[in-house]
Amino acid sequence: MPKILDGAAIAAAIKQEVAEEVKSLALKGIRPGLAAVLVGHTPASEIYVRSKVQTCADLGLFSELITPPDTVTTEEMLDLVAALNHRDDIDGILIQLPLPKQVDVKALLDAVAPDKDVDGFHPVNAGRLQAGRPALAPCTPAGVIEILKRSGIPIAGRHAVVVGRSDIVGKPVAMLLLHQNATVTICHSKTRDLAAVTREADILVAAIGRPGYITPEMVKPGATIIDVGINRLNTREEFDRFFKGNVRREAAFAKRGSTIVGDVDPRAFELAGAYTPVPGGVGPLTIAMLMANTVSAAKMRRGL
Repeated sequence: MPKILDGAAIAAAIKQEVAEEVKSLALKGIRPGLAAVLVGHTPASEIYVRSKVQTCADLGLFSELITPPDTVTTEEMLDLVAALNHRDDIDGILIQLPLPKQVDVKALLDAVAPDKDVDGFHPVNAGRLQAGRPALAPCTPAGVIEILKRSGIPIAGRHAVVVGRSDIVGKPVAMLLLHQNATVTICHSKTRDLAAVTREADILVAAIGRPGYITPEMVKPGATIIDVGINRLNTREEFDRFFKGNVRREAAFAKRGSTIVGDVDPRAFELAGAYTPVPGGVGPLTIAMLMANTVSAAKMRRGL
């Protein structure tokens, strides 16, 4: 039987470590602070951001939720970021995506001070990450490494194949794996004979944003599969493609009218030596690593 890598348990352990570190910093008169900027009223984003704010409270961090209207301009958002950059009680700035169409997202993310960029999106942090220097790494890729390490999955000397080349997940997770001495191949939808490449992977990271894109014939038996994808299925046809006959999923689908699947076809997990489930795998690590990054930013800004 494949080993299921419990992201929720690992995230809980990281949060506990963060809480202990926050207590230690409090003895020095330091309380790490996170500003969360949520524009407009997107229900999914509202739930996600409020979860981050609540986690800050649970762990002892200071947090501030800022909610500009969905009519906000790029100039107004840049002024807001500039003000947050200068606030000493704010160590991390989180701008929840997506943003309204009229806002220049790239300009906004670039305006965040690199030492407060807890999402790890700023070009300066991307450069530091590539150079192997201390940096705030993107939360989801950093979480992938924590899952592998804390689950006892060897990385050094292994062939890691990353399917997906986004700046948010694919590229940074490839760089982090390289820093852990893996041999890394980055693939994408244009890769020729993709299955032949993925079948060589000891560690297969799926981050391409397509439901069930990684099929069983693309997996090397015994490989570790890290499924970063979260894709919502809303139709019976989509559901039956992946979960027909799955009684537990069937009940949930009937109740909610939808379910989620990763970038890996669930049948491919049967071939794995270990894998992250969806949900309950990589997802919980994102908020945990955001908290860890906020504490790291607080320490680095003060030279600790």
